[in-house]
Amino acid sequence: MAAKIKKGDKVVVLAGRDKGRTGEVIQVMPKDEKALVRGVNIVKRHQRQSANQEGGIISKEAPIHLSNVAIADPKDGKPTRVGFEVLDDGRKVRVAKRSGERIDG
Repeated sequence: MAAKIKKGDKVVVLAGRDKGRTGEVIQVMPKDEKALVRGVNIVKRHQRQSANQEGGIISKEAPIHLSNVAIADPKDGKPTRVGFEVLDDGRKVRVAKRSGERIDG
């Protein structure tokens, strides 16, 4: 199956305590069906001091399930579903179902 959400996409959170927030996808984990989104699902972790990192309580993004995020429509920024379209030159591109706008390329 082709990836509907990729690294660098702008996404909107659909469920959970960060519902309605938008952010950029930092990393996608297809095996776990999760993604890391910048500034969303922030958790505090106790970090032990090491040679290259100081200790203390650090805030970092926790993975969020792909079913709880949707691509932001390039036109108006609202959540949209993703479809695919094959162009004349044979390339397959992602298309926003909401507006028909191309997401990539």
